Amino acid sequence: MYQMTKEERTAYLRRIGISDLHEPTKEYLFALHKAHVETLAWQCIDIFAGKPVGMDVEESIQLILDGRSGYCFHLNGAFSTLLRSLGYNVSMHRAGVQPLGAEPRINSFHLGLTVNLAGAHQEEDRWIVDVGLGDMPYEPLPLRFGTYEHAPLHYKVMESSVAANGWRLEHDPFATFTGVDFAPDVVESLEEFKPKHEYYSRHAESPWINLFLIRHRHATGSNELRGCVWSKYDKDGVHKTELQTKSQWLAVLGDVFGEHLVAYSDLVKDELWKRVSRAHEEWKKSKAQKA
Repeated sequence: MYQMTKEERTAYLRRIGISDLHEPTKEYLFALHKAHVETLAWQCIDIFAGKPVGMDVEESIQLILDGRSGYCFHLNGAFSTLLRSLGYNVSMHRAGVQPLGAEPRINSFHLGLTVNLAGAHQEEDRWIVDVGLGDMPYEPLPLRFGTYEHAPLHYKVMESSVAANGWRLEHDPFATFTGVDFAPDVVESLEEFKPKHEYYSRHAESPWINLFLIRHRHATGSNELRGCVWSKYDKDGVHKTELQTKSQWLAVLGDVFGEHLVAYSDLVKDELWKRVSRAHEEWKKSKAQKA
């Protein structure tokens, strides 16, 4: 398992706005989790652009240190390594996201994490940690069945119906997907997930190949940019804005999501905007025809 260097750890913490090292406590875990989701958006931009990044931990860490982000395999893979370097007891699990209208599943298309905060000779104190779901929890959730509020969203931890001794994280009813199921067995490496990453990255039927999507969680809600539509979720509901110019689009990406497309030239940014804008116009025409 990859061991993060001291220099990488310092740079990673600086990237998410954490300046101090502390003992691996619950309070520090919460601070790290919140800083991570506030700073690093979930996104599939590189896949959409035809330039997918590998999911080896070294690549994921470098992605973050270079001022970028990724999706679940990158974000949870890198974060789990950071937590281990800070002394946390982290476990990886096979998981599966249930889209709206679909059935629950555990298919290894999501990398799940738990952290056990118990010390020696103490009962387990396990927490669900996930910085790779975009609009999911703002801070860790106890691995105990119950309902939890991270305003304005509510989550339910319950028994999984598709994995014996597994657990399920049920999303808020107004969220973008229904929930996530987790297998209890600990996975020792990322090899299990690499074929799934390859599918997401290159397969013609990948949901991310032709979709520009970025999500960001913060203390009072979340943001999503799907193509040209910016959705803001807060205590008052969902507020949608159609971004009609490239300058608007780039400004929202940078100012709201912290995504400045640093890996892309102005020419490529222009091509991305044209592709997104064209798809949006086609979507509007299709919607009008069905009305």
